[in-house]
Amino acid sequence: MNTKFDLNIGEKEIIIETGKMARQANGAVTITCGETVVFVAVVMSRKPRLGISFFPLTVEYQEKTYASGRIPGGFFKREGRPTEREILCARLIDRPIRPLFPDGMINEVQIMAMVLSSDGVNDPDILALIGASTALSISDVPFLGPVGTVRVGRKAGEFIINPTYAEINEIDLDITVCATREGIIMVEADCCQVGEDIMAQAMEYGFKQAQLVIELQDKMAKECGKPKQQIELSELDESLIKQVKDLAAARLSEINSLSSKEERIEMMTLLSKELVEKLVDEEGEITEADIDKALYKVEQESVRDMISVGYKRVDGRRFDEVRQIECVVGLLPRTHGSAVFTRGQTQSLAVTTLGTSADEQMVEALEGEMQKSFMLHYNFPPFSVGEVKPVRGPGRREIGHGALAERALKAVMPSKEEFPYTVRVVSDILESNGSSSMATACAGSLSLMDAGVPVKKPVAGIALGLVKQDVKNFVILTDIAGVEDHYGDMDFKVAGTRDGITAMQVDVKLGSGITMEMAVKALAEAKKARIQILDKMDQAIRQPRESISQYAPHITTIKVSTEKIGDIIGPGGKTIKKIIADTGATIDIDDDGTVSIASTDEAATKRAVEIISRFAEEPEVGKIYNATVKKIMPFGAFCEILPKKEGLVHVSELSDKYVKNVDEVVKVGDEVKVKLMAIDDQGRLNLSIKKALESSKKEDNQSPPESA
Repeated sequence: MNTKFDLNIGEKEIIIETGKMARQANGAVTITCGETVVFVAVVMSRKPRLGISFFPLTVEYQEKTYASGRIPGGFFKREGRPTEREILCARLIDRPIRPLFPDGMINEVQIMAMVLSSDGVNDPDILALIGASTALSISDVPFLGPVGTVRVGRKAGEFIINPTYAEINEIDLDITVCATREGIIMVEADCCQVGEDIMAQAMEYGFKQAQLVIELQDKMAKECGKPKQQIELSELDESLIKQVKDLAAARLSEINSLSSKEERIEMMTLLSKELVEKLVDEEGEITEADIDKALYKVEQESVRDMISVGYKRVDGRRFDEVRQIECVVGLLPRTHGSAVFTRGQTQSLAVTTLGTSADEQMVEALEGEMQKSFMLHYNFPPFSVGEVKPVRGPGRREIGHGALAERALKAVMPSKEEFPYTVRVVSDILESNGSSSMATACAGSLSLMDAGVPVKKPVAGIALGLVKQDVKNFVILTDIAGVEDHYGDMDFKVAGTRDGITAMQVDVKLGSGITMEMAVKALAEAKKARIQILDKMDQAIRQPRESISQYAPHITTIKVSTEKIGDIIGPGGKTIKKIIADTGATIDIDDDGTVSIASTDEAATKRAVEIISRFAEEPEVGKIYNATVKKIMPFGAFCEILPKKEGLVHVSELSDKYVKNVDEVVKVGDEVKVKLMAIDDQGRLNLSIKKALESSKKEDNQSPPESA
């Protein structure tokens, strides 16, 4: 039976339907805003997946090209591997949903969201997230939600809910807030250096609006939801946990006092081996996997108690203390810009490369094609954490971390008019022990300045954690290390300049989320740490270099009339190809008449500029030109003074002497100096070689004699 529900939020109506499509799924909905329609289905396996220690949740998000009335490109003419946008949207759904399943659940769950119709106005990503939570809430899959989600923008100082594509281009803050009834569980923000107070206001506003979405899902679950299945949860025997705790407590206290990640891993490996030898026998029911799970629980409790009860961190730092920072720039001689940023045991090597508009990335999206002139790519090789793994393409984690760092730096990048380069930053993580994405933001900022990119301000980032006992008793940790991230309750990443936040990402592992008190305290601590890091970065490089690398293409831009573009390109591109071949420069022409000329050879650039400038030049009466004889007639010679601009040198103006035959004086292809005498009413140019010679002689006579 088809059931329809609607909700007015902001100035938009959201309609959710269920019961009409995908009735064999555990739960399925279609969600509509305007003429954008997203379908979401949820399926759970009938049996648990044995032998694993994690919750097997997979999330897929697909933007069907038919949704915007297009046929896919390429040979196969069908959708292929997920785009970066689809991967980021899948992560956006996964992150707030994952903490809201029962502990010990090991039945496989798959969430699939598909954009079926796109109106080019309303972004489907928020609809997909609401749809995923709704499908889970009305399904028989055990779920501790629902999750309410809204996007908050700020335009002219006012908050707006779920801004359109057009509005997103006009706002200075774009934040996605996911919340449960109790608190905020996920935040994704893209900002233009906004203050912490504004960010807190936006989070609080988003939390309140998200409650309306939760109320709608509660109503749907009550009216058409299925009873939740009673599934088998993977739980350890409490007696085994107690045995492990009794045997390992003293050793864990010693291990937790070690500041080195490598030493901790080595000692934990030895401890695990000793426990297996003592507690596992061939005839018993306890397995090595059970020991590992029990030790994880015991270590988690030990680390959390150490922080929240003993008020000590694993590496001995104060709660608000940032690890030692080292910054080095310009270490790679042939790259355009390079930097290494090290914070504790986390290290990023960032390299900036400058290119021309021909290097821009074409992005195909539902709202249309667009060109991307700033890219940041993040790589996480296995040696960074001392592991051996196959090296394949970037995974979802790498794409997500790179996108966060890219947003952090995008806010300070110069406009295309200020800096006509395509810019690519690559971050290779060389060591990792806590927040390599924020190290990437720092290293990327340093490498951009080393490359001479005129960024508005340096950017730094920091990650904070949380250990929560209850609403009133909690600890905020600045610059979390890996173990604190692993066993803590929150990953709160903030990047920005001295003037404000440029990007933020918050993931909370607690189903109850975080309160605004926790968020405000975390924002304040993040700002304090960010300023400390920026002070350290300033010691390496304070502002962008005045010039770019000699190995980077030097770009000069010229503005020409749009009417001249065709002349520069020529029939079949013949003219521009010849200019490129003659000079060796790269030339790109925009539709607005902006001509970009690039080369690592300054002379080549100068020569190409001179040639292109001639296309933009208008004939000037009285000026002497270097002309080429194009055609000879009995009455004179036609000469080209500028591209596509020819004039006549009458036979009487060829020489100061009598000329019987024109070809006795000039021949086709000759280079001659001519003076533009007049432009008649029909736009014809009257030229004179004779007057050009007279002017040259006159200038020579007026020149002062050389001293002996």
